[in-house]
Amino acid sequence: MEKPVSQIIRALPVLEVKGPEKCRIRSLVYDSRKAEPDSLFFALPGLHADGTVFIPQAIRKGARAVVHRTPLEHYEPGICYLRVEDPRFAMSAAAAAFYDQPSAKLAVIGVTGTEGKSSTVSFIFQLLRLCGKKAGFISTVDFCVREEVLPNPEHQTTPEAVEIHKRLAEMAANGLEYAVIEASSHGLSARTNRLGDVLFDAGVMTNVTHEHLEFHGTHEQYKSDKANLFRALDKHSHKKRGVEIPSFGVVNEDDPAAGYFHNATARPVFGCSCWAAVPRGGLSASDITETAEGISFRISNSAGDVFPVRLPLQGAFNAGNILEALTVVSHITETPVQALIPHLPALKPVKGRMTEIVRGQPFEVIVDYAHTPSSFQTIFPPLRGRVRGKILCVFGSGGERDTMKRPEQGRIAGDYSDIVILTDEDPRGENPEAILEDIAAGCSGKVRGETLFLIPDRPQAIRKAFSLAQSGDLVLLLGKGHENSIIYKDRTMPYDEITEAENALKEAGYA
Repeated sequence: MEKPVSQIIRALPVLEVKGPEKCRIRSLVYDSRKAEPDSLFFALPGLHADGTVFIPQAIRKGARAVVHRTPLEHYEPGICYLRVEDPRFAMSAAAAAFYDQPSAKLAVIGVTGTEGKSSTVSFIFQLLRLCGKKAGFISTVDFCVREEVLPNPEHQTTPEAVEIHKRLAEMAANGLEYAVIEASSHGLSARTNRLGDVLFDAGVMTNVTHEHLEFHGTHEQYKSDKANLFRALDKHSHKKRGVEIPSFGVVNEDDPAAGYFHNATARPVFGCSCWAAVPRGGLSASDITETAEGISFRISNSAGDVFPVRLPLQGAFNAGNILEALTVVSHITETPVQALIPHLPALKPVKGRMTEIVRGQPFEVIVDYAHTPSSFQTIFPPLRGRVRGKILCVFGSGGERDTMKRPEQGRIAGDYSDIVILTDEDPRGENPEAILEDIAAGCSGKVRGETLFLIPDRPQAIRKAFSLAQSGDLVLLLGKGHENSIIYKDRTMPYDEITEAENALKEAGYA
């Protein structure tokens, strides 16, 4: 793909232009190390360094144009410099223009929430494919722009705007009709503007609980940033067979923030509930039962129809994710819910989301990404209700993130687990032992060395749990899920929780 800088300029609120506007751009980059011949480099302001210091490196590697915030001391001849108020904010509009507004060529579904985003994105994508639709997606765990599903190598849920529009353009070029995007609060925030120029046809809200206050500052701001997905619905209507179809929202009516999201858009909003009667135009679930083999429940619609379903998925909370996936797919494809129900048993869980590991051991092992108090409160009670033996829980808490949640994580895990083993998650620049002490402060009633262990080394923590587990017990490995590394102050250690657990079981003599 190639565009003249002048076309990018027309898409941006440029304060000043210096240099040739006729040069042509072949790629967009925001990391100077990835600059290449004929690229446009965004000098983004960062936490530790201003991106302007990397402009010379980007030019040496071939960048022909630069987007920056402050006036520069030196301007290289032959380079086009675009000064804007906020390069990160401008990057979204530039990416949309460079890739020819790809979101306008697809039916785009955004999914936001504190928990359940990745699973709901996956269920929507799978249902679309099972219905014969050509669909792609972008999520925390993996992504798909053609036929194959590829792992997401980053810890970033919603990529930067350049990556978002590039992947959407690939989907459109590959003949896909639908795109499902996991829309994080960071990605929806005006501070990053990663999704600011994506045209959404449907928005889904799973829930809004306590998380990421280190970025948003307050819970109200966190909620407002997430609701930007629903505000964006008012900007777009898609066409189907030449007819304008209004965008729409789907919300979890059991969440206290449901009304807030209803009010964030003038578009129709359909509700789903696992607690109450069927919301108008939506679905409800009842008689939810969880066993070691999966979940079963009854789905009801507003017409009074009832559909019993049984799915090979762990986690009673997945009933709500399934309801929202059914609702959005039904409305965006104009397919009756009853025609989608037969596809449900074919749905597969997301890697690292209530993933069972079976290697002949006499106890259960489940890997899950749960890392917040609300997610702990969601997964523990149903498990405690069905597990006859002990529950042994292994988890930690991220460094340089919200510290208030740590003792609360400890309290909930301590209430429902017989043995708690605290270990590294992503300590980053913090002292790992100090993080574990913060969590341990909430584990009242647990005795160190007997029912409470602090083992920073995560592989050793897992092996300790397996050594203590007996027949009929459940070992829960929480917090890492699908991720492929553990981040420390001075290094990033490659790590895969599922592989580590499998290796530990093999070492213990299980097949």
